[in-house]
Amino acid sequence: MFAALAEADIRVNCLGSALGNWAAKLDAPFEPELASARRAAVRVRRLGADFIRIMSYPVGGVKTPRQEERYRRLREFVAIFADTGTTVLHENCSNYGGMSWRHSLELVEHVPGLKLVFDMGNCVGTPDYSLPEPRPMQNALEFYHRTREHIAYVHIKDARFDTVAAKRIHTFPGEGEGHVREILRDLLSTGYTGGLSIEPHLGAGLNDPALSEAENQYQTYVLYGKQLEQILASLSA
Repeated sequence: MFAALAEADIRVNCLGSALGNWAAKLDAPFEPELASARRAAVRVRRLGADFIRIMSYPVGGVKTPRQEERYRRLREFVAIFADTGTTVLHENCSNYGGMSWRHSLELVEHVPGLKLVFDMGNCVGTPDYSLPEPRPMQNALEFYHRTREHIAYVHIKDARFDTVAAKRIHTFPGEGEGHVREILRDLLSTGYTGGLSIEPHLGAGLNDPALSEAENQYQTYVLYGKQLEQILASLSA
């Protein structure tokens, strides 16, 4: 893999990981995850990656009896990657830190060195668990502004929430409720120099019957990236 990337002149700036994700459990032995983190540390060093993405374990309520264990494990991850010069990023996904912007800030407060990768699309259709019921949905723009100083990476994903079907419908960037344009405008105006990664979640996307499923997915991904480029160009003009 490393040779193929080098031959293609492709640089990896951020490594995804399953550390602390929704499949992990706080009451499970920690050593297997530590072993995975140590292997990942070798890989990020070899790849020269600046960042690695982690999560903060499944949602278990606003506070859980094992909250200190959550903090402890995330601190261990940060310590392992600190030796490689790699910044550990927490994503607001289906995990504790994704329950609200307050939960993300709580993690930053209790885990020194932790930074955030912000995914605006994950806010769409996700309740704000820091507020009492009936909980309003999270607002991506508010989440962004509340956590901006800790954001070191951004995932571009957009969606709208179908209230009838009660599910998130993913869209091309700028066509949903993720405030993509507003957030990108603020990032550009405040001198953001971090990474942007597209995360379409559109499945077959274009669904052109003349194309195979794989080709539909490929063309959708390319179109998604071009649409993002157009948005950035219009904001920079």
